[in-house]
Amino acid sequence: MIRLLGSRGLVPAEYSAQSLGEAARSEPHDGVYTVSNTYHVTQVVAVDEHFDRLEESARLEGIPLLLDRQAVRRALRSMIEESRFGDVRFRITVPRTGDPITLSIEPFHGIPHETYEKGVRCVTVPGVVRANAGSKTTGWMHDRRVISERLPPGVQEAILCSDRGELLEGISSNFYAVLAAEPTTVRTAGSQVLPGIAQRILRMIEGAEREGYSAASGSPWFRFDPRPPLISDLQRCIESFLTSSSRGIVPIVEIDGKSIGSGVPGVLTRHLMELYGAWVESHLVEM
Repeated sequence: MIRLLGSRGLVPAEYSAQSLGEAARSEPHDGVYTVSNTYHVTQVVAVDEHFDRLEESARLEGIPLLLDRQAVRRALRSMIEESRFGDVRFRITVPRTGDPITLSIEPFHGIPHETYEKGVRCVTVPGVVRANAGSKTTGWMHDRRVISERLPPGVQEAILCSDRGELLEGISSNFYAVLAAEPTTVRTAGSQVLPGIAQRILRMIEGAEREGYSAASGSPWFRFDPRPPLISDLQRCIESFLTSSSRGIVPIVEIDGKSIGSGVPGVLTRHLMELYGAWVESHLVEM
């Protein structure tokens, strides 16, 4: 379902699509966007953080945006109720002119349990970085679709790799690695990448864990290191994972055909998945 929200209120788009991916083909190449999903039909998490990033992306791209957050939330809720999809994945797209905003939704059945249990395979994409990493642009949305369509069978994500060999981010996610020499340190790029909403949640979890950590508890303690791992580090990488709003934390068990650690989701990754899931459930709000 696709609607336009602007001076005429909420009206149907002139085109239709069966998915967000299909709808993206009809959306402008010059704009900004954000994507998330609902829980229990009409509940969301970190929705203001999504709006904040959308406004910041617009500012960085020089796009005039006066976002009426309550109007967007009301419009999305009415679309969700009208569609009867249940849980949905939604995208908010703002064109260069700033108006109208495109709201798109599709049914969202969650990520298969097997993905979290067995992890995913990835490949690196050398020499490919986003032009303005701080903003979530529709131009990148179209560019990444081309990369995604060329992924080998069974590969779920591509990791962008700078000319210096830095593993920066996935084409639709943030990327993390744990190296053998520092088993409680999570390396993830602190710059040159889009600040992910799931990444921000992990930062908050890290702070809470640090305050509540007790050596007697037996819980793994961890910290984030804002230095991106290098492609040369993969040979000593014992755990890896990606994060995104719709997927949460997803273990990575193979990169470029080589197993990460023992080829199964690691202990620290599983611990973070549990913490992340609990945080999300305790921070849901109504759309």
